[in-house]
Amino acid sequence: MPGITAYGAYVPRYRLGPDTSGWNSPGERAVANFDEDSVTMAVAAGADCLSVIDRKSVDALVFASTTPPYAEKQCAAIVATALDLRPDIFTADVTNVLRAGTAALKTALDSVIAGSASRVLVVASDHRQGPPRGETERNSGDGAAAFLVDSEALLAEWEYSYSLTENMLDAWRSSGDPFVRTWEDRFATEEGLERIVGQAVAGFNSRHQMTVTDVDKLVLYAPDARRHSALARALGFRPGQVQDPLFGRLGNTGAAFPFMLLAGSLERAPAGQRHLVVSYGDGSDVMSFRTTGARCQTCGVSGFLDSGRVLESYETYARWRDVWEMDDASRRPQPNPPSVAAMWRETDKNLRLNGARCCACGYVQYPAQRVCVNCRQRDNSQPVRLSDRPATVFTYSMDYIAGAVDTPLVVSVVDFDDGGRLLCMMTDRELDEVAVGMPVEMSFRKLRVVNGVHNYYWKAIPKRV
Repeated sequence: MPGITAYGAYVPRYRLGPDTSGWNSPGERAVANFDEDSVTMAVAAGADCLSVIDRKSVDALVFASTTPPYAEKQCAAIVATALDLRPDIFTADVTNVLRAGTAALKTALDSVIAGSASRVLVVASDHRQGPPRGETERNSGDGAAAFLVDSEALLAEWEYSYSLTENMLDAWRSSGDPFVRTWEDRFATEEGLERIVGQAVAGFNSRHQMTVTDVDKLVLYAPDARRHSALARALGFRPGQVQDPLFGRLGNTGAAFPFMLLAGSLERAPAGQRHLVVSYGDGSDVMSFRTTGARCQTCGVSGFLDSGRVLESYETYARWRDVWEMDDASRRPQPNPPSVAAMWRETDKNLRLNGARCCACGYVQYPAQRVCVNCRQRDNSQPVRLSDRPATVFTYSMDYIAGAVDTPLVVSVVDFDDGGRLLCMMTDRELDEVAVGMPVEMSFRKLRVVNGVHNYYWKAIPKRV
């Protein structure tokens, strides 16, 4: 049987928390920076998952999200390109429902069983937005998680699955609506979440002759901490069986929420544990996995959670998300949209972040050039991926009048450990930590959106681990 052979995760650096002025909530939630979206977070989670995997061995990629940046364009293709996967792979988007993550995972497992792919990367990523200072905003969180599905070298073997589908309008977001809307709380809980999940788990147990006592860890979807604990009790699970939902530290990450909890539960799981994953959204998917005791050498959920930083003001978050209109002293004309033809021509340079290594002297250049500046050899180089290489800051400058969302704009020159130099912006930084020689890593980010065109590039960020 196939299963999970590697996992990865990504949690944005910044949090809204008790120390955030204007937030007025005792718990924390992860928030994406102004230049992050579901695609950039998916790239980060995918890179974490593939950190010790040969990327050319991946045969397919499935991207799951309720908040894709494009309504008509495949986001999985962007993620696959930024991760420098082979061009001859299958890619697909699964969107518009909260259980998109488990639907994508089931699709990947079926593909491996059918033999249409040997290795499938599944990435779930979301940054849902509720009305300002409402319950949905308070309980939500931003993040992404990824699983590599294979039939060999498994961390967790897939056992059984069961799905239930029912049209239920308890939480929704119409096209063009910036905020998630919800129906009356009691109806959504009793007739939606509790009834549907209860029927799905009962159906799973009946079909596969299992009981609550056969489960070691329950990975359960719920919109908030109160309903999560109540639902687990109603299903008959003891507190020790339930995986920590991370409310108060991370928040509900939408389609990625079951993925985040499952990745967290696998970090220290001994061999032989059964993990039951239960998602929700117009029905429910129930899946069980049996751990093998193997470990995955990635940063994982805990690594990213432990490297967060709380925002000082809710207004900063509101500015990042365009929650409300804010006066901008540096009003500037709308920039011109990027050239689609130029973006296509420069895919290797801008999305894959490929430089060139001279085959004669080994010198690395970015961007790639026909002539090596070191030994003057012509047309004698090979591509080298720089996106996953550690680097240090060679020099930097701060621009206070650039009109950037995050003033000042930090422009840095970074040197990669194995050769190569890059001029780029720095993000996720605090001014007191920026210094010559500081270790950084590359992060796929959104430069701007003009006329519906999402322009992505790589930026330097302080090393998270």
